[in-house]
Amino acid sequence: MDRPIEIAVIVAGIDEEYQNAVLDGIKKCAKRYRANISCFCSFSGVLSSRKFDVGEYNIFNLINYEKFDGMILLTNTISDAIVKEKIISKVKSSGLPVAVLDCDDYPEFYNISIDNYKAMRSLVDHILEEHKVTLVNFISGPLANPEASARLNAFYDSMDAHSVPVDNDRVYLGEFRAADGKKGVDQFISSGMPRPQAIICANDAMALAAIEELNNFGYNVPDDVIVTGFDNTYNAQHHVPSLTTVSRPLEEAGYKACEILIKKANGKEYDEDTVFEAVPVFNESCGCKSESRNNADEFKASSYKLLNKCRRDISLLNRMTTELAEKDELDDNLRTVACFIRDIKCDRFCICLCSNWDEVSSGNSANSTQNNFQTKGYTTKMSAPLIFDNGTNIPVKEFPSSDMHPVPLNNGGNISFFMPLHFREYCLGYYIFVNSDFPTKSLICHSLMLNISNSIENIRKLIHMNDMIKELDRLYVIDPLCNIYNRNGFIREADKMVKKCLDTNQKLLIAFIDMDGLKLINDNFGHKEGDFALQQFANVISECCRGGRICARFGGDEFIIFGENAYDEDIEALESVFHVQLKKMNRLINKPYELDASIGTIVTEVDADTTLFNLITRADEIMYEEKKRKRTSRYLRHD
Repeated sequence: MDRPIEIAVIVAGIDEEYQNAVLDGIKKCAKRYRANISCFCSFSGVLSSRKFDVGEYNIFNLINYEKFDGMILLTNTISDAIVKEKIISKVKSSGLPVAVLDCDDYPEFYNISIDNYKAMRSLVDHILEEHKVTLVNFISGPLANPEASARLNAFYDSMDAHSVPVDNDRVYLGEFRAADGKKGVDQFISSGMPRPQAIICANDAMALAAIEELNNFGYNVPDDVIVTGFDNTYNAQHHVPSLTTVSRPLEEAGYKACEILIKKANGKEYDEDTVFEAVPVFNESCGCKSESRNNADEFKASSYKLLNKCRRDISLLNRMTTELAEKDELDDNLRTVACFIRDIKCDRFCICLCSNWDEVSSGNSANSTQNNFQTKGYTTKMSAPLIFDNGTNIPVKEFPSSDMHPVPLNNGGNISFFMPLHFREYCLGYYIFVNSDFPTKSLICHSLMLNISNSIENIRKLIHMNDMIKELDRLYVIDPLCNIYNRNGFIREADKMVKKCLDTNQKLLIAFIDMDGLKLINDNFGHKEGDFALQQFANVISECCRGGRICARFGGDEFIIFGENAYDEDIEALESVFHVQLKKMNRLINKPYELDASIGTIVTEVDADTTLFNLITRADEIMYEEKKRKRTSRYLRHD
């Protein structure tokens, strides 16, 4: 294959140790074979917000399966069963070769698994046999997760084999989150049952949180309660007491999954699933002596590096958040982001926005602006206003979302992380990190993206607010029926013209026009027809407002034309044009009534004592004299 092999990875929670280790193996394999990895990641299930999770899960809708040679699924990291099933359905429809981690539900996929059952069974057997306990509680992961199910089954089978009964109230069903360890202990302590002698946890994160909560209740581990975990994470190894747990070859599993797909793309076949062995590690939290003590100096050095990096990252995040809060335009916002991205080791960083990210609605309902938001998938066309590549921003005005990358990668061995850019469930776009450890190794990656997303949403709201202010201003000065200035708009604009004429010694023209016969039209044909007549009459007046003149509906059937830089001869010219246009309109609408009007026009000089009220009054008096001179008009045509 001449081009680089392209492999997509679907995963959630990439900042956790399990995902980290598997991804490290995938990256190592991709680098060796010069394959490109596109990792589609969500931070779903973290903030206990269903709307937020919808926005996170949407990143999986970006995947264009036609661009890939294979898929790696870590769907065991996705807690939402419906989302997981949708992903599986799309992957199956794609026809691509698929490697899945720890899931034997799909025989058509290559299952790269670690024997969770055997390792957990050995661990529980050890607790029952070596430590002679009989009251054992269990904190589980979600049962829809095959790993969690295997570990719980191993617990039940070991208890049954040792004739130790299990009360269902001694089993807490969690989500593999640290918070579940605390909640499980709280439930056990508050249940009123005898205190457990041991708590078996389905992963290390829950186990460490359980130990902390037990300490809060005054219980020591392992003297009062034994606690065990699963995964042998960094924190478990260096905790005091060190955690009894299970060590799994996660990096090897990730490497194998990637290698199978690469070789499959090159024409090789694999018929069997791959199973790795997991090994129990007995440490201090169950009362055993640790078989291998970690070097204290090495631990202190690594802890210092971790804390120091965390301090730098938090400082960067705080500075960026502060500066973004002052930006009210997208370009300024993105320039600020680019400045801080310089401090993150990354070959390329992209912000890709949906074409409708800044759309606002003209609807009247309070929720109308939300109806225009993208909540599923991405717009056909995207923009990439920020592509920070080797210290330079090379934005792309438009590209197809089906390309995913706004600018294609020119070689192999690249690792790209695609992550959602959204506000609650509303999609704004997505981020891309290319060849960076930041998404998986930094503790603030999620926080940084949240801050950028919120800042872009704030700009969208400012755009919407400014548009609303313009619309409110328009409604304040425009007559909604005739679509010309109302009294407020006329006064505001005419005042400016009066001041200008005073400064430049120009004359002003003002015409006061009274529509004749509107009451008869309303009485004989209805108010809807009267509104139509007013609209057409306003159109006639608008036609007379060339050369910088303005017009307004001053009252019910009263209108005004106002203009600067006027001359005396403009009076006759204006009134002549007005009557010609009026006749044209009557022929055009061909109604059983005629539009007619009385008009009074003046051209006058302006001095310091000139007021709009005086000008309007003078024009109104002339118009009234014309109305008196006119004989009674017939507004209705007779056959």
